[in-house]
Amino acid sequence: MATVKVDKNNFQTDVLNAKEPVVVDFWAEWCGPCKMIGPSLEEISAELGGKVKIAKLNIDENPELAAQFGVRSIPTLMIFKGGEVADMKVGAAPKTALSHWISGSVA
Repeated sequence: MATVKVDKNNFQTDVLNAKEPVVVDFWAEWCGPCKMIGPSLEEISAELGGKVKIAKLNIDENPELAAQFGVRSIPTLMIFKGGEVADMKVGAAPKTALSHWISGSVA
């Protein structure tokens, strides 16, 4: 399962109303660390299959959602469960650390 793109039009449906836990990657095109973790998130999405959805939200295109969730620096990753933020991680990390964090949070 590849990562999905979310924005203000589908955030409610794809993140807040999702049955499975959703990891939202708040990122921007100009952010180097964001681009570094992108491939790792794609791989983690494929490895975890249907257990978790990984979504990417461009903060330049959706500043109101970034503000709503208090995103002050990127990359910021948030895990949503049942429409609520269950956990948050700020900054880039190696794939092993990201995978461990996501697996531990959605278990």
